[in-house]
Amino acid sequence: MEGFEKIGCIEPKCAADVAFSRLGLGFEKLDRGAFDPEKAYDKVAALGVKWIRIQSGWARTETRKGVYDFAWLDSIVDNLIRRGLRPWICLCYGNGLYDERAAQTFGAVGWPPIYDEESRAAWGAYVRALVSRYKGRVSDYEVWNEPDGKWCWKAGPSGTEYGDLLAMTARAVRSADPGARVIGGSVCMRKLSFIDDALRACGKDLPDAITFHEYTADETQVFERVHSLKALLRRHDPKITVIQGESGSQSRRDGEGALNGGAWTPRRQARQMLRHTVADLLCGVEFTSYFSALDMLEGLNGKVGDKASYQDYGYFGVLGAEFDENGVATGEYQPKSSYYAMQNLASVFEGEWELCDLPLMARVEDSKLTFAQTLKGKELTGGGFLRENGAYLYAYWKPCDLMTTEYEGVVTLEVSGLPEDFRLIDPMDGSVYAVPEKNIERVGEQSFLLHELPVRDYPLLLTSGKNF
Repeated sequence: MEGFEKIGCIEPKCAADVAFSRLGLGFEKLDRGAFDPEKAYDKVAALGVKWIRIQSGWARTETRKGVYDFAWLDSIVDNLIRRGLRPWICLCYGNGLYDERAAQTFGAVGWPPIYDEESRAAWGAYVRALVSRYKGRVSDYEVWNEPDGKWCWKAGPSGTEYGDLLAMTARAVRSADPGARVIGGSVCMRKLSFIDDALRACGKDLPDAITFHEYTADETQVFERVHSLKALLRRHDPKITVIQGESGSQSRRDGEGALNGGAWTPRRQARQMLRHTVADLLCGVEFTSYFSALDMLEGLNGKVGDKASYQDYGYFGVLGAEFDENGVATGEYQPKSSYYAMQNLASVFEGEWELCDLPLMARVEDSKLTFAQTLKGKELTGGGFLRENGAYLYAYWKPCDLMTTEYEGVVTLEVSGLPEDFRLIDPMDGSVYAVPEKNIERVGEQSFLLHELPVRDYPLLLTSGKNF
């Protein structure tokens, strides 16, 4: 930020000090014992995010028919709540007591309990027992994970079949806790038809929200996806909200899972996280969940008794880990660049921010800094937010190719009717800068040209008002 005076840094907030946030983090795969949560709780709470996605682990909980041992899940739920975090539970996967195919699959992944009456009854009883147990502690329950992917619906994905499971589970959840919310979807493929078929199969037992997963190096795709998804949901029930349930990237190129093989680095991961999270907020999702807390095994296609089949590691974590001989994440769980970037972003977006149009537009002029012209507005991705106290925030970036480019440029903005105490925040390192007087030109009673503001290929945050 050459020429900009650094006047401070974002002060991190822990989850217990955050009353409301739209930011969340994945704490998945503890149903398969993928990592030691005791070593992660405090570090996750220190991020300042609020929503924490966990998986229920039917096969881990019911190892004898009709007998439930929730001790492992009790510990997770209580530890998260104690630290001011808000767990939401993904109800999954199958159970080898009722399906021989699930018994042969690591974690019983991919075998939904819909193909015979015993399995259906057992699933309903399990869901009612779980929801009853966590009534007053957990209020949001998601049904299955990525049912539109063959790795999580191994008989072959079917929107109609998933709708059957969703409706059956919704009835069980609501019978145990009428105040609980049912979340459907958890879809990873870009097929509106799958969701439409599922909702049609639900009949009157529609969910309260739909989640989607978004693994891509191009965050601009999310705008079309959310717009289309909201339009579809309005045709079924306009009260159904949209949640981004998983989005992330690796921090190294040798990982397994989504986006594998790309030239990922810790810095590219941090930039991807910032771009996707802010894009989600600009789409107006209810909340957004980043995958994930820890580097860990993928474990979607493992076979019981064959360790090599599930020692397939993804490096999606904001905390880095090593792995023992059983594939469990070990070591000290060290923060990556993405951890600190998320911490900064969570602190900025703590509390209620309302999406709003701002009286702000790009003005093209010659730039001495770049020996070229400043950027046109259409070259940027961005949008505005407003707080109740009158503070404004404008997030903007140039959506260059994440894998080949690290961009630095400038833009000139005309701003009207906003408080003139302009500051610029870089969420990558948390630095707060005053916009220099030489860059501010008054062009009206309450209108200004902000000349040659820096532009990066991840969001910078221009603020004005009573917030920072």
